[in-house]
Amino acid sequence: MNAKELRIVFMGTPEFAVPSLKALVEGGYNVVAVVTTPDKPAGRGRQLHESDVKIAARELGLPILQPEKLRDPEFVAAMEALQPDLGIVIAFRMLPEVIWKMPRLGTFNLHASLLPQYRGAAPINWAIINGEERTGVTTFLLNHEIDKGAIIGQLEEPILAEDTIGTLYDRLMHKGTGLVLETVEKLAVGDVEPIEQQHIDEQTLKPAPKIFKEDCLIDWSKSGEAIVDFVRGLSPYPAAWSRMFREGEERGSAKIFRVSFHKADHKEPLGTIRTDWREELEVACSDGWIAIHELQIAGKRRMTTHDLLLGFREIESYEFR
Repeated sequence: MNAKELRIVFMGTPEFAVPSLKALVEGGYNVVAVVTTPDKPAGRGRQLHESDVKIAARELGLPILQPEKLRDPEFVAAMEALQPDLGIVIAFRMLPEVIWKMPRLGTFNLHASLLPQYRGAAPINWAIINGEERTGVTTFLLNHEIDKGAIIGQLEEPILAEDTIGTLYDRLMHKGTGLVLETVEKLAVGDVEPIEQQHIDEQTLKPAPKIFKEDCLIDWSKSGEAIVDFVRGLSPYPAAWSRMFREGEERGSAKIFRVSFHKADHKEPLGTIRTDWREELEVACSDGWIAIHELQIAGKRRMTTHDLLLGFREIESYEFR
């Protein structure tokens, strides 16, 4: 069957899914509906916030479905009425079987790792945090288990020393777009032999669970290289952070966005801060000093170390924990 004739239902929420949706429509593929999350109140004014995918779908003139519950009979009936040949999921919720099994050719997901490694909600973050040198994108058919369906295709991407979650996210987002189109074409003509994720020693796999604020707290007892990777894997969002203490009492916190490391023997307590009062702000870790180049003290704007030191003359009396 011609891939352009497939009736495709696209499901996604964040920016990561948008380039693939646009590429499908601009490429002449038949996207019959887009499913995304309901609008949610956000910000100080609690105004309703639309997902990136909804905004893109509206601009593209596509029908939009926003079910509260994916098993809702009205939503299931609406999906059935669409008579989908193929479902595509990118950064969406876990689908019930009644939905992912409905399309004639099944439903595939785009995941930002080289499965089976880094199954979970935050694969790009964890690949950088763990110091990986490569990652990639994978398309796989959905089944009953999260990120464990049969693999259709994969593309590798190197992780550069200067990469952050922000830069790698962008590259994988666009690399994934190409893989999505390639996967649609292969499924349309039946030119695919999905590889089941079976007989894998789960002990060899690295997970990628959702990241919460408490997971972003820097452990200054770790090696300098590990701390650098940790900051990179969380910058710019949700951002690594540290508590700030002065005279033994907690006096605030700081988000840390950009750092470097130099190895050195020292006898300073972990978290000790030293500075030249001009450009340098360094923190003691287990095997040297972490130089902070960009940070945000709670209640202040994000700034370079140079700008911070112009107005925070007592910084050396604090320590990070």
